[in-house]
Amino acid sequence: MFVSSGTELIDICKKEDITIGEYTIREEMARSELSREDVESRMRKNLHVMLSSSSLAQEKEVKSVSGLIGGDAFRIRKYAENNNTLTGDFMVRAMARAISSSEVNAAMGRIVASPTAGSCGILPAVIISAAERLNKTEDDMINSLFTASGVGIIIAKNATLAGAEGGCQAECGSAAAMGAAAVVEMMGGTPEQALNAAAIVLKNILGLVCDPVAGLVEVPCAKRNIAGAVSALTTADLVMAGVASKIPFDEVVWAMYKVGRQLPTELRETAQGGIAITPTAQKLKDEIFKEKNTL
Repeated sequence: MFVSSGTELIDICKKEDITIGEYTIREEMARSELSREDVESRMRKNLHVMLSSSSLAQEKEVKSVSGLIGGDAFRIRKYAENNNTLTGDFMVRAMARAISSSEVNAAMGRIVASPTAGSCGILPAVIISAAERLNKTEDDMINSLFTASGVGIIIAKNATLAGAEGGCQAECGSAAAMGAAAVVEMMGGTPEQALNAAAIVLKNILGLVCDPVAGLVEVPCAKRNIAGAVSALTTADLVMAGVASKIPFDEVVWAMYKVGRQLPTELRETAQGGIAITPTAQKLKDEIFKEKNTL
């Protein structure tokens, strides 16, 4: 059975001298009774979907069914190609990948809910961008996805991954934490460093509400995927520089869950608070549903 805490995870990885990714692979083999080859093959399929969703909307303008979002991934990619960007080509391309998956999701395309559909752009953007930068292979990316999965399992066991239960901190926050941990191990960091990265990311997004305009996972969700990807990548560098989280990962996850439960219902995916009830959001909602009712 998969361990229930970050402390246990670090201890077993130290004892067996393995990464979080390797531990997760072994546990999945035991749970599913599949071979390593089969387990990795399943994750490879996920990676290929991520590669597609993170690039599709960069190559052509993809519009959501509602019309609320679309075309931004294409714009960001063009900007990266033709301008002297402030944050550099690497970061801008990562942002394009993040919103590409979000736009594909909103257009009813194929994505990997990692860990949710609303946060589907973060993990692909983080892992694919980091691998490209570090000249890593597809197998390296697969190992990183197992690292991310291991961290996600512990968050799910002790808190929640659902915006309806814990706000966007539980969705985009968890995805960014998973991505940061994965990149740290990709860079050669220890399991302890990986969980430091996850803890820092969660602390930085603590309290983020879930307030989708018109109840659709589009605004402000798509741009929060960009923010989550940037947070994960920058935090990985922080940790590899020697920065640690003063509050342990397990305690941060506990705090995230407590904060999520304390959020009023209006701020937990009901579209009854936050950005969702601004005048412009209400106008957009009326336009969307009016158009649906006339079809």
